[in-house]
Amino acid sequence: MLKPFRTSPRALLAIVAILASGCGKDQAPQAPQAQQQMPAPEVGVVTAHATAVPLVQDLVGRLSSVRSADVRARIAGVLHKRIYTEGTDVKQGQLLFRIDPAPLQATLNAQLANLAAAQATYANNHVAAERARTIGEKGLLSQADVDSANAAERTAEAAVKQAQANVDSAKINLGYANVTAPISGRAGQQQVTEGALVGQGEATLLTTIDQIDRVYVNFSQAVGLIDTLRRSVETGAVKLDTSGKAKVELLLPDGTATGRIGTLDFSDTTVDASTGAVTLRGIVPNPDHSLLPGQYVKVRLTVGELAHAWLVAQPAVQRDTNGAYVFVVGADGNVAQKRIKADTQRGGDWIVTDGLADGDQIVVSGVMKVKPGAPAKATPWQPDASNAPAAAAAK
Repeated sequence: MLKPFRTSPRALLAIVAILASGCGKDQAPQAPQAQQQMPAPEVGVVTAHATAVPLVQDLVGRLSSVRSADVRARIAGVLHKRIYTEGTDVKQGQLLFRIDPAPLQATLNAQLANLAAAQATYANNHVAAERARTIGEKGLLSQADVDSANAAERTAEAAVKQAQANVDSAKINLGYANVTAPISGRAGQQQVTEGALVGQGEATLLTTIDQIDRVYVNFSQAVGLIDTLRRSVETGAVKLDTSGKAKVELLLPDGTATGRIGTLDFSDTTVDASTGAVTLRGIVPNPDHSLLPGQYVKVRLTVGELAHAWLVAQPAVQRDTNGAYVFVVGADGNVAQKRIKADTQRGGDWIVTDGLADGDQIVVSGVMKVKPGAPAKATPWQPDASNAPAAAAAK
């Protein structure tokens, strides 16, 4: 039978001290080795290149016709017939409606008769006045009788002129029985049916014609942005188009371009007190008449171009309480933070107007892995499919 192994307390203390010192010697060198094994994070970068960037804003506008005319009955009468087809294009002077002309023709005939009577009276008074003047020159008729004959002649002459004016007025009213188009354009719906009494006391609306071979697009812009643009043009930061007019492009509701491009042709001189915006208006060609007055559209307004700016993908731009910034990988391989001015977006990019330099390696992916002053391994950014717009801009 084996006897239990016994060790004195002093020997146990010595063994514990040896083990403790041995463990400390093995673990102490491991801390520097662990630090040396931490690799620099790999980040995706794009190279900054300054370029001229179109200054574009997407707004909402409403269309209106360049010319619109109300077709009204200008004479009282019964609407006899509609000549045109509703919703079709008509030419200026084309017959649209006919009002019953019979009463108007009768009025004209009566005025013609009055004119004939006035002309006959004038002829008689003229002969009498000529005879009186001849006899008066021989001293065979008193001057009072001669003056009376002359007055009768002048009165008859004035009556002829009055009758002629009445005839002209009756002819004009008879002409109003044929209602024609005042302008060329698309005629709208008939507002009054045949058989209705029109023009009685007021000019009855019959239809409306809109000229839509070109259309106006009306929209608003904040007055602050307009002031900023004006100052940028004065300093040369923004260059206007060679025509001096801003470009207006219409888009479909989903943002697809329609190919309809026009120009800005009007800016209001006052600011809407309720919105702080200024009303603007563009004019856009509409050769196929597919754009209709009253329609809401998206408007892409290009007022000029920034002479010197950078397009930076959205994932690269970070913000804090002090504003926007990006991380860049320097020539020494270390990360630096750069404060930038990025107030405008275009698609999947921020338009940066200050804070960058050409050649900067901007960190786009792996932003959360880096910190200023620490090393990073820069590789070309390879965006995924969800970042396709930003990828195209980076190239």
